Amino acid sequence: MSKNSDRFDDWIRSAFVEMNTELEELYFAQEDCADVEGAGGGVKQRMREEGRKLLVPLLEEGNTDEGFDNAYNLLGNVGLFFAALRRHEVTNPAREAYSPLAEESALAMHLSASLGVVPRATACHLNSRNLARGGVFKNFTALEDEILFNEYNTRGVLCYMRAADALTRIVPLGVTHPVAEMLFEDAAAALRDVVKYNKILFDRLDPDRFFYCVRPYYKPYKVGGIEYRGMNAGDFSAINEIDLLLGLCRANDPYYSEILVDKMLFMTPEDQGRLRDVMRRGSLLNRFLDDADAHGGAAWFKKNAAAFLEVCKLHGMAAQQHHNMLVEKFIRKPSQDLDQSKLKQITASGPPLSELLIHLEHLRDLRLAADRNDIASRHQDIARLKALAGG
Repeated sequence: MSKNSDRFDDWIRSAFVEMNTELEELYFAQEDCADVEGAGGGVKQRMREEGRKLLVPLLEEGNTDEGFDNAYNLLGNVGLFFAALRRHEVTNPAREAYSPLAEESALAMHLSASLGVVPRATACHLNSRNLARGGVFKNFTALEDEILFNEYNTRGVLCYMRAADALTRIVPLGVTHPVAEMLFEDAAAALRDVVKYNKILFDRLDPDRFFYCVRPYYKPYKVGGIEYRGMNAGDFSAINEIDLLLGLCRANDPYYSEILVDKMLFMTPEDQGRLRDVMRRGSLLNRFLDDADAHGGAAWFKKNAAAFLEVCKLHGMAAQQHHNMLVEKFIRKPSQDLDQSKLKQITASGPPLSELLIHLEHLRDLRLAADRNDIASRHQDIARLKALAGG
């Protein structure tokens, strides 16, 4: 990285974290934890001024071809700065035609255009692309609950990547290959770890600390004149690769294709390429069904189909767990105590919470292959394969 970029990165990992932590402790001690506009004005002003002082030289320097990793890291740091100012109500897209962070917007747009991603911080900057120094990775604050949340989100993301990699390797071999069973078992083991890490978050994460001191950093904000939705922990390709490879979701389903379009530029270019590649391939479920008439009674077919169905079950279990445990405990229940004037801006994706919950239920039920006629569920196809597998 350039010296200017190094200085900004050092600040993001030190004074920036200290100021955010100080503000969070101040807010959380108030009777109304969600009332942030009138508190900590001096700290907010200091953050704004120190950040701008470090960013203006970077804008003047431009993209100096330090390589993708360095440019992507810089974009993430700029985005973390934006997100913190949005969290502290220094900026708010509801009251602004254009972002007041003019130099920061120019730098973010310059970087994003050259990288092929959105000009804001994404979840990847806090999980799989978050370089640790001395055992400490980047966070907004030094709060235990944020560190826990980011660590276990990263564990879950990497487990989904393991599962997607195993399933992808089956494609050129075919579902009838004797080695396919081993790869299905590898994917199942990775998804069991997802379930395990979700349970740890459910047990250890404090709902109020998460709702009031962590989630607010994931709000939408404007870069220039365009509002970009907030960070979403699902903005990586592996979970969608699994959806599509298993066949539980389909890219030609208008509902699901909208999800793919929405998240594409929030992923790294590498992930974008992986997802596009999977989208052009047939699903493993369809391959089993194509072979069912000719080979459905064979022992090897039953064995491989059973291994495939176990992966489907675990993928659905993780989706159900995420929705029924994590979303319920850490978003829906705490939001019931929130003033209606603040409720409309709590979701990272922008829409009202009621709409978000319906969307998440739809996606959960696709991954569960639920018995629903109002969505593009594969329930009947999964039931047919279960019967053939003897399950």
